[in-house]
Amino acid sequence: MSQVPRVGNPIFDRELPYPGLKPPDSGFRILSLLRLWNIIEYWFLYRDQIDGDWHAVLREVLPRFVAADDWDRYRLELLALIARIGDTHANLWSELDARPPRGRCFWPVRLRFIEGRATVIDLTGDGPETTSLEIGDVIESVDGQSIGSLIEAWSPYYSASNHTTRLSQIARFLPRGECGTSRLVIARSGASRTVNVPRLEVPEPKPTPHDRPGETFQLLSPEVAYLKVSSIRARDILSYLERAADTRGLVIDIRGYPSELVVFDLGSRLVTEATPFARFTVGDLDNPGAFTWTQSLILEPGSPAYGGKIAILVDEAAISSAEYTAMALRAGPNAVVVGSTTAGADGNVSSIPLPGGLQTMISGIGVFYPDKMPTQRVGIVPGIVALPTIDGIREGRDEVLERALRHLLGPEADEATIRRMARRALTWLCAEVLEGESNRAAGRSLAAANEDRGNTSGSTRDLVRQADRPVHRHGRQPGSRGSNASARRPLDGRP
Repeated sequence: MSQVPRVGNPIFDRELPYPGLKPPDSGFRILSLLRLWNIIEYWFLYRDQIDGDWHAVLREVLPRFVAADDWDRYRLELLALIARIGDTHANLWSELDARPPRGRCFWPVRLRFIEGRATVIDLTGDGPETTSLEIGDVIESVDGQSIGSLIEAWSPYYSASNHTTRLSQIARFLPRGECGTSRLVIARSGASRTVNVPRLEVPEPKPTPHDRPGETFQLLSPEVAYLKVSSIRARDILSYLERAADTRGLVIDIRGYPSELVVFDLGSRLVTEATPFARFTVGDLDNPGAFTWTQSLILEPGSPAYGGKIAILVDEAAISSAEYTAMALRAGPNAVVVGSTTAGADGNVSSIPLPGGLQTMISGIGVFYPDKMPTQRVGIVPGIVALPTIDGIREGRDEVLERALRHLLGPEADEATIRRMARRALTWLCAEVLEGESNRAAGRSLAAANEDRGNTSGSTRDLVRQADRPVHRHGRQPGSRGSNASARRPLDGRP
């Protein structure tokens, strides 16, 4: 084996995948178990955070691997073993169809656990025409089985660093099953009711960010700018900051995976002096099982700098590079993290080939704060805790953004103004047009005036056209899917 140059995560390129063995025979199944167990024992930086006795796990699961003589049982045993590691990076990413619930069809909705309950947050595809579910509905049971019992039965196969992230993954696949109709008990407006919901043959849903739809950079008001990392471009950072220069506060939304690594390009503009923000641990090739500390990574002040207050938004959608980005940006003296627990899986990933042509991954380097405080499993701990509520979901509010705006604007800011600014899918200009436009001519005049001042986040004419369209109750325009984060990629911790 070897290590990635300048980063240090291990490369297991001499381990053969034996792709023609489906399923592998008992000898190769034992090889699969021993290979993964030993890699965790000697090369997983966070093995001390594994729940329970890792040595006892080997004795416990060996008989099950011997008995797993068909393809599905073999994959399930691997999924269950990987879940014991407690690393959101680790999974059989190409074999998620083996996890419960199984099937090729989905209800046309997106779910998220809000206040600990499985809540409809969006209708997908032809959802509005094909389902009786509404945004804000809470799923209480599926075909006679309570959500709590399903979570208990499925959790052993869902790999995650913490419980919040496990629930997030279960929410993504809870709508899956055999094609046909499901009988659901739901809670709506304080009352329970039974509804029949069809599962449709549609593509598997992809993880979606929880950030604000629309442009990467937006002015929520003349006083507050907004920037999301799920579509950010490093080459545009100077432009973003120039447009935000006259604002009191900047919201940086990391409730999604960064489209590019901007740790140094953006972080350097938020600090006033050389500031350490992270340090790593890497494995020792000469002494397997031992790990050494690197020096702290440092942000050097850059120009132009942003001098206003900064609110960094995070939640369970922030994983890996997103968490690393939050670590760097919160190092600024005017920055505070707002939101809730992140995925707790930080560090460049290392791939592990397994018999049967399968592959899993682990977090291949340890990522810590400069004082050696961990991020793995813990995640990014917010300075201001803010969580969405079921009522807020029903009303189409972004309560995390609202809390950030309250921090930036202070207690004197009017609550109605903050809610209007945080309204999903609307910039401040569009909101003014919606509220104050008595006719289209007035809207065009406002647009022209703002174009002359140069304070819109995009084409003002487009915003005026958008203002004439109905707004989806969850903040998206009908037919829109919002912005998707780029495919998962490992972070590079070096400048």
